[in-house]
Amino acid sequence: MRLLRSTDLALRVLMRLAVSGGTTPTTRDVAAAMQVPYTHAAKVVAELQHMGLLEARRGRGGGLALTQKGRTASVGAVVRAFEGDGDVVDCEGATPCPLNSGCRLRGALRQAQEAFFASLDPITVADIVTNPTGPLLLGISARV
Repeated sequence: MRLLRSTDLALRVLMRLAVSGGTTPTTRDVAAAMQVPYTHAAKVVAELQHMGLLEARRGRGGGLALTQKGRTASVGAVVRAFEGDGDVVDCEGATPCPLNSGCRLRGALRQAQEAFFASLDPITVADIVTNPTGPLLLGISARV
């Protein structure tokens, strides 16, 4: 399974903010540090804010800050929110699969997808920024 770019970026934004040490980087700062277009980062930040995982303040002294909910958020929950609950394969798309009525693959893939999410559920954002990841994130941000 391959994560959407927005899911990957959401996790990286949360990780970066988890090690911010009281600083409040802007969306532009985060986009530059993660080497992604500002517009893409802004969409992800807006969704994370809507989910209550970060706060975004405008103007002088503004920036992004991780909320307590964001720090303790389950990585599995974040991935589910960004990936959606759709099937791994589209059996009923524009060209429906001729095996659709009797195929067992769809159920097996759904079960595998749920196992993937379940393996991420107990891991929090705080967990994924422990050493050596946290210092690496800070090093990346310092170069920008």
